[in-house]
Amino acid sequence: MSLSLIGIIAIQAYYINDSVNNEKERFKFNVIKALNYVSNTIEENESEQYFSKFLGLDSEKKADEDAVSQLLIYQKNNSTKEMFVYRGDVLEENYKLTSSLFDIGLDSIDIKNITTKSTTEIYSGNGDSNKDIKSPISKIIRSGSIDEAQRLSFERGFKEMRKTYPIHKRVSENEIKKLLTEKLKKDDIDIDFEFAIYSNNLATKVKSDNFEYDPNSSFKVPIFYDENNQTPYRLHVNFPDDRKFILSGVIGMILLSITFTSIIILAYSSALFQLVKQRKISEIKTDFINNMTHEFKTPIATINLAIDSIKNPKIIDDKEKVLRYLGMIKEENKRMHAQVENVLRISKLEKNELNISKDRVDLHDLVEDALTHVELIVEDRQGYIKTFLDAETSSVLANETHFTNVIVNILDNAIKYSPEAPKIEVYTENAGTNILLKIKDYGSGMSKAAAKRVFEKFYREHTGNIHNVKGHGLGLAYVKRIVEDHQGHVSVESEKDKGSTFIIKLPLIS
Repeated sequence: MSLSLIGIIAIQAYYINDSVNNEKERFKFNVIKALNYVSNTIEENESEQYFSKFLGLDSEKKADEDAVSQLLIYQKNNSTKEMFVYRGDVLEENYKLTSSLFDIGLDSIDIKNITTKSTTEIYSGNGDSNKDIKSPISKIIRSGSIDEAQRLSFERGFKEMRKTYPIHKRVSENEIKKLLTEKLKKDDIDIDFEFAIYSNNLATKVKSDNFEYDPNSSFKVPIFYDENNQTPYRLHVNFPDDRKFILSGVIGMILLSITFTSIIILAYSSALFQLVKQRKISEIKTDFINNMTHEFKTPIATINLAIDSIKNPKIIDDKEKVLRYLGMIKEENKRMHAQVENVLRISKLEKNELNISKDRVDLHDLVEDALTHVELIVEDRQGYIKTFLDAETSSVLANETHFTNVIVNILDNAIKYSPEAPKIEVYTENAGTNILLKIKDYGSGMSKAAAKRVFEKFYREHTGNIHNVKGHGLGLAYVKRIVEDHQGHVSVESEKDKGSTFIIKLPLIS
């Protein structure tokens, strides 16, 4: 599952990256296309402007004509005895024009113009040779310009002259901005841009106010080619917000991908967490069953031995021994009953079925009552319990039975987890409107990790295969539930091999 999840994320990352790269390439293609359009349009507009002026210079066109080529065709019609003659001439006209109209800075300009002239004549006659041809019956004369040849000749000469002219007088910032904005909008690129024209990698006067040259992010195309189809000029443009624009094209897909991937990761993590949690619960339940079986095994064995002893004919008549064995049976039965009650109490607490009525009681009295339940066990192990009941006010709202059991459970833990003679100290003190009850022992203590979980149901600190302390992890869970039901708080401070201190905080009543 982990490998599949990593694979899915990797594939999505690959496709998202591929989509972003495609958007970058599409953006670059559209920008270069727009720049080429602007470059060509500016050159065409400049050439068209001056070519139109040239065509209007009829008053200055006093040309010397030279024949470049001539086409002559004779065709005789045998049936009508008529002769058709076609003559076509290509003429080269040379002009010397003043340059003021072109604003180039020269005294005069030599311009060559190519024109055509054709004549069609029809003759009548009976002769067989050209000598027999007399005046024509009809004569048609046509003349005109060879536009394409004329234009190409003009443009070549024009480019040669204009390349020496300052670039800022050939094109303006407004013209570039207008053309570039219109073309980019047609390709759905509606973001701010900065532009400039550079000559041999040096800035010219033609640039926008905020343009900054960056070779890694600027787009450029050549502009203003000369007669040899070469140019030192480059039109540069860059976009301050190009990354945002590129990402905006795929942001929807990216957000959906992140959302669904996050849901998958969350669901996978939750499933993994539940698996680990269920495994821990299974281990805890198994441990609980083993501990409960161990707790019941000893009393049941004791009861069976006591019953077998009573059945013995030598014992059954001995009233004192019978009463002793019956007392043992009663005590072991009481012990098993207490274990079952512990489990039932926790179950009822979780289902909120345990009815806890509270009355005004003195906490010091509850402490004294709890001490009577354990003092014999402590004395039997040559230990002691010292009390330092220093709280001046000790009235609380509590259930006497349940809160006594809380104190007994904590004291019982202190005794069980004291490998040597138990040494226990009980303190009370006032803290504002609360009273603190502290029960301190000098036993084996617990780790910080165990201290965080000691109030969880069924939890017991792992000690390997050593089961020297009986229990099933319900006592402190019961303590926590009862204290919280009394609007109180219970915590523990412990250090391994140095003992533990349980602290109960309860609100006082006036």
